Amino acid sequence: MGEDAELVRALRRAVRGAVDASPTARALVTMDASNYRRVPTAVVAPRDAADVAATLAVCRERGTPVVARGGGTSIAGQATGTGVVLDFTAYMTRIVDLDPEARTARVQPGVVLDTLRAAAAAHGLTFGPDPSTHSRCTLGGMIGNNSCGSHSVAWGTTADNVAELAVVRGDGAAVTLAPGTWDGAPEGLRALVDAHLAPLRTGFPDLPRRISGYALDALLPEGGGPDLTRAFCGSEGTLGLLTEATVRLVEAPRARALAVLGYADESAAAQAAAGLLPYGPLTVEGMAADLVRDAEGLPKGGAWLFVETGGETPADARARATAIARAADCGDAVVVTEQAAQRALWRVREDASGTATRMPDGSEAWPGWEDCAVPPARLGPYLRDFRALLTEHALRGTPYGHFGDGCIHVRIDFDLLTGAGVARFRRFSQDLADLVVAHGGSLSGEHGDGQARAELLPRMYGPELVRLFERAKDVWDPAGLLNPGMLVRPAPLDANLRFEVLPREPVGPPATAFGYRHDNGDFAAAVRRCVGVAKCRTTAATATGGGVMCPSFRATGEERHSTRGRARLLHEMLAGEVVTGGWRSTEVRDALDLCLSCKGCASDCPVGVDMATYKAEFLHHYYAGRVRPAAHYALGWLPRWLRAVAATRTARLVNALAALPPFAAVAKRVGGVEPRRALPRVAPVTFRRWWRGRPRTHGGGRAVVLWPDTFTDHLAPSVGRAAVRVLQAAGLTVQLPPGDVCCGLTYVSTGQLDRARAVQRRTLARMRPFLEAGTPVVVLEPSCAAALKADLVELAGETPDFPHARVLADSVRTFAEALQEYAPDWRPPRLDRPVAGQTHCHQHAVLGDAADRGLREKAGLTGELSGGCCGLAGNFGFEKGHWEVSKACADEQLLPSVAAAAPGTAILADGFSCRTQLEQLAGVRGRHLAEVLADALDDTP
Repeated sequence: MGEDAELVRALRRAVRGAVDASPTARALVTMDASNYRRVPTAVVAPRDAADVAATLAVCRERGTPVVARGGGTSIAGQATGTGVVLDFTAYMTRIVDLDPEARTARVQPGVVLDTLRAAAAAHGLTFGPDPSTHSRCTLGGMIGNNSCGSHSVAWGTTADNVAELAVVRGDGAAVTLAPGTWDGAPEGLRALVDAHLAPLRTGFPDLPRRISGYALDALLPEGGGPDLTRAFCGSEGTLGLLTEATVRLVEAPRARALAVLGYADESAAAQAAAGLLPYGPLTVEGMAADLVRDAEGLPKGGAWLFVETGGETPADARARATAIARAADCGDAVVVTEQAAQRALWRVREDASGTATRMPDGSEAWPGWEDCAVPPARLGPYLRDFRALLTEHALRGTPYGHFGDGCIHVRIDFDLLTGAGVARFRRFSQDLADLVVAHGGSLSGEHGDGQARAELLPRMYGPELVRLFERAKDVWDPAGLLNPGMLVRPAPLDANLRFEVLPREPVGPPATAFGYRHDNGDFAAAVRRCVGVAKCRTTAATATGGGVMCPSFRATGEERHSTRGRARLLHEMLAGEVVTGGWRSTEVRDALDLCLSCKGCASDCPVGVDMATYKAEFLHHYYAGRVRPAAHYALGWLPRWLRAVAATRTARLVNALAALPPFAAVAKRVGGVEPRRALPRVAPVTFRRWWRGRPRTHGGGRAVVLWPDTFTDHLAPSVGRAAVRVLQAAGLTVQLPPGDVCCGLTYVSTGQLDRARAVQRRTLARMRPFLEAGTPVVVLEPSCAAALKADLVELAGETPDFPHARVLADSVRTFAEALQEYAPDWRPPRLDRPVAGQTHCHQHAVLGDAADRGLREKAGLTGELSGGCCGLAGNFGFEKGHWEVSKACADEQLLPSVAAAAPGTAILADGFSCRTQLEQLAGVRGRHLAEVLADALDDTP
């Protein structure tokens, strides 16, 4: 530890950027999106090229390895390492220059691809390579891996689009690399090439996706060489550290169309892909049905090709796509020109890297042989042999990927938790490497070799060429400190596996409160869901389409406040090596503090990481036997306090006191409430009290139970009254449960899971008659509906103590779902008004909003609601210390959408939190859809 401490002190003296050796910083970068894990000594976030050079100088003096890291989405392990990790995403994120006439851009390595593409789009340009992680991968990482993406059939790999590179070599020299010159090359490189022309000319397979090894053939004199930029691309940070890049931009098609072609299986699709290339498509992507959560919009088939075309006009693009669809030997086809529909279909393909990590039966699958490539004409035969090899090793996997380039992605159900499983992983890897080579292919067609494949490079290139790779590495990096163990002199492909450090026995009930039924009752398996594809790291600037995840990362830009970052910390908590406090870990507590429990990750994460549940679990253990924060008592126990106010009929007194600044200030301080928050007004007459005193009316139709949630009952009874009015107008008979019922949401969100169970047990007993009668339960507050649908069952499990938990969850309907299902012929009043506002994050994540869209359409309410999270999120936005993040979340989508609304627009917000946030931050009254419809009923003659 003394040497490590001295290294950190030396780094802090040498660089202007951040130097962080805390457990949190180190834990966050132990893994990328691969199967591997390494623990660094420190993380440095350089501010500029001088910091990069200074970091390397300090490490060279001490023999400390240096690893460059961008978005951390590498799949072969090359973004992990010991020693010092250079994080380029904190400061070196500028587009230095963009020249539309020259069609070039000069960027720093931490620039996210979609940030560059957005800047280029203003000039009708784009950067051609576009991996599925385009919303969070960095240009530095793309250059390090020679990334490709779905449009490589039109625009090539990253190496094809790089004009110049500024690099700090391993010997510390800051140089500029450019095509056509040896300037910047280390001494001895040219002589090495000249002495080995024969193997360099004959040893590399000719195919579009040859990413494996060093591209030393780019240094040959023929074809305009040497091209040092091309040779540097794909070197995975082992030859030098990139500080700036000049990249070429291409003209973006003015219009695009997407032909989706259906085939019986992926082999048939693969066989057809090469035949489409003469038509000049922009993409030819393939995937099978196993990876598709929702096949809506896709043609009939068991596998599909996604073929994109471009044109000057939409008609031109459509004509090209239609011609391809007609020429293709497919079973069914659709051609899509509408941009939103194209984006929705592309998301199906882009999410495959995550959805592939779970097999259809829920078992885990992993990368490792993620992106082999063969000549496109060989893809069909290769896939048949690949399938046979899987069967031979008793493994499963579903191929997908860049069929037009012969590059296949696949996650395989390796058992990486046991010795026997790891041994099978090794045997399969060796056999598959031989199969790829037999088909004239490359072990890596996109993601690089890293640790996953580097050990097997001799099978592809032979020992002579691999020794040449080693000598080239030594010329560039004499001390061998740049990302050691990658590409040359590699660590074994079955060493440093991320799972080695995890508990061998399942971490589940009764040791955990939730059941984790989708992970076989194992909390560790739930944490393993996060494979690192980092869809949660998208920002407002790089987000495409709707979605919620991850609002705290969007607000802070810090990895520890992303879903992936929190999952990494939980992984390290279970490992106990870097994060040593277990369930009492302050590092995990602090990272989870800004989790809004929005559940956006449960739906937006391709593998369904549910950080809201993990947070509740952690808080349950962290505070066991301890005094909790004041907000947990004030806000977590909110149903209890509001029931007391209702029982004593002191709502007016409470409201009067809350309106007095001195009293309100004391109440907030005692309750741990943010001082800038206004305390909500308590309704003098609760919804349930109004219900008991109303005139008895009956709709005469299907009986439904209207759930009197805490927020509707005590804080917004007008919503309940409006819902009764509309449901009865639709012919339904409305009932309320006897006594108090509660979903337990406030207890769950604050991790008071024992209390949540007790509350839910009482609730289930009171609901039993309705559940046994099969009466549907209409829940107006989306967060409560989500708690009943998801949290109740996870907490209850399948135990006799919780009879009817599943029945209640299955009985829950949203307001719109109840009208759609039980009053399908009812026509709501026509409002013919535009709408603005926000779909509740829990509704987006757990419930879905198809019924709401349909109901709004019937009522003539036009327009779309915004995505994102309002930022209040129940107790989160009221807790002291959360104001800035809460406001930043609202500022991202909700408040701008409402501010831009035209006069007369109906501002919809079904959640109490969303309405409260709108009122407190924008002075705008949001309304539940039931209120808008009820008002229209009153206005209808």
